Amino acid sequence: MAQTLAELLACPRCGESLQTDSVYRCERCAFEFPELGGVRCLFADPETTLGEWRSRLHLVVRNLEREAAHLDQSMRSTKLMPLTKKRLGYLKAANEDHARRLQALLAPLDLQSLKARYETHIALRTRLPPDQGLTTYYNNIHRDWAWGDEENTASVELVLQALGDGGLGEKALVLGAGAGRLAYDLHQSTDTALTVAVDFNPLLALLAHTVMSGESVELYEFPIAPKTLEDHAVLRTLRAPKPVRAGMHVVLADALRPPFRELSFETVVTPWLVDILPEDFSVLCRRVNRLLAPEGRWIIFGSLTFNHANPALRYSLEECVAAIRGTGFAEPTGHETIIPYMCSPASRHARHERVVTWCARKEQDVDSPSQHQALPDWLLQSDEPVPLLNAFQTQAISTRTFAFVMSLIDGHRSVADIADVMTQQGMMTPEEAGPTIRTFLIKMYEDSQRQSGY
Repeated sequence: MAQTLAELLACPRCGESLQTDSVYRCERCAFEFPELGGVRCLFADPETTLGEWRSRLHLVVRNLEREAAHLDQSMRSTKLMPLTKKRLGYLKAANEDHARRLQALLAPLDLQSLKARYETHIALRTRLPPDQGLTTYYNNIHRDWAWGDEENTASVELVLQALGDGGLGEKALVLGAGAGRLAYDLHQSTDTALTVAVDFNPLLALLAHTVMSGESVELYEFPIAPKTLEDHAVLRTLRAPKPVRAGMHVVLADALRPPFRELSFETVVTPWLVDILPEDFSVLCRRVNRLLAPEGRWIIFGSLTFNHANPALRYSLEECVAAIRGTGFAEPTGHETIIPYMCSPASRHARHERVVTWCARKEQDVDSPSQHQALPDWLLQSDEPVPLLNAFQTQAISTRTFAFVMSLIDGHRSVADIADVMTQQGMMTPEEAGPTIRTFLIKMYEDSQRQSGY
C-alpha cells in the first residue's frame, strides 16, 4: 500500500511525479521531502513551513507557562475561598503538564536539521494563514477521539448517505482531515483500498497518525464552560476504537497545493474546509476536478459559511451550485441536516449546526488552475511600489493615534487631561474627546484583564 500511495504523489512545487526509494524526491526540483514522526511532509517549502509551525509551538508553550505563572500569582491572595485556591492550583498544574505533553507529542517538529530558507518561501509564495494557529482546532481532537460517538457517527453517516451504494471507490482523498476521525471512520466503514487524510497542521496530523496506529495519547481538555471544578481541566485519553486497517495514510500538506498526480482519486471529501480557504471557491472547484478520475465524486460537507474579506467571495448556496456546475461537475445532490457540534461532556456550552452534505459527480475535465500564490508581486519584487490600500491608510491613521494616546499615559494624567491634549492637538472636539478616550481606555483595561489562551 505504501507503494500505491507513492504512485499517486506529485511534487507540490512543480507537479512532477516523485521518486521514491528511501525518501520522496523530486528530480526536477532536486528537492527531498522529509518525514515528520512517521508522517510524510509534502509542503512546497517544508523547511520554512515547519519553521513557522515550530515558532507557533513555542508560542503555545510560552502562553501556557505565562498562564501558569498568572494562576500562581492569583493563588497568593489571602482572601480566596479554599475551593477557589484548589481550582487555581488544579489549573496551574494542568497548564504546566499540558505544555510538557504538547512538546512530547510534537517532538518531531523540532528538527534541528531544518533551516528555514526565506528566499524559497518567497519564490513559491507559500505562507501559513495567520488565523490558523497550532491549537485553532484543538477541541476537535477531543471530539474525534475522546467524547464518544454521537457527533462522529452523525458525520460519517451523512457522508456515506451522500456516497450511496458506490462507496469511496479504490482511492479516496480527505482534504482538510483535521484530527482524522472522519477519514478513519470512512476507511473503516468501506472497502476502499487507499484513503489519504491530508491536513496542514502538524499537531492534528501527528495526533491522527499516532491514534490510528493503535496508540493512545493523553492531553488536557479545557472546556469553554466547565460543569464542575474538576472540569476546568480534564486529562483525556485519546484513542481509536481499534487500529486502522491497512491502506490508511496521513500526509502533511497544503490543500491549496495538493501533492498528488492529476486524475488520481475516485472520491475527494472536503469536510468543513471549502469556506475557510483563502481562495475563490470556483478556483478550488477546478483543483478538485483535476484530482478526480473520470466520473469521480466530490463530497462537500460542512456549514458553508464563507467569511472572505472580499464580499464577492462570500458565496451563497446557490452561487456554490453554479460554481460547481461551471467547473465540470453535474448538479450536486444532497441535503441540509442539523447535527450536534462540539458538545463536550465536560462543558455546559454546546450547539447544533445546520450542515450541507453534497455529492457532485465529475462529468468532464477542466483546465488546471495555476499554482496557488499567497503573496502578491509587490511583496516579492523589492522595486515594486507598495499599493496605498484603503486598509493601509486606515491602519496608518489608527496606529499613529493609538501610539499618541499611549504616549500620554504617564501615571499622572487623568482621562480629562488626556482628552484636553487631544482637543488641543485638533484631533477631536471637546464634546467627543472625553467619551472617546474613556471608551478606549476601558477597552485597554478590559483586554488586560481577559484570560490568556493558548
